[in-house]
Amino acid sequence: MESKNRVTVEIFGEVYALKGDIEPERVMKLAAMVDKRMRTIAKTNSQLSSLKISVLAALNLADEYLQLERDYNQLVEMLKEK
Repeated sequence: MESKNRVTVEIFGEVYALKGDIEPERVMKLAAMVDKRMRTIAKTNSQLSSLKISVLAALNLADEYLQLERDYNQLVEMLKEK
């Protein structure tokens, strides 16, 4: 039985103890990405609560993901045509 990886990260001033199958280095990189996005949003919207900042960060990251997915699918289709 494979043991779960444990890692502690800090995102926007909150500490999270996480456990899972993903490598700790990857989890720390993901946490840093989310933290950076939240801090960027907070700088330009100082009146927002942490919850609203986290929702905006999630929406921003989801939008980027969808754009990358769309770009990837277009590239795959272009390669199929060759």
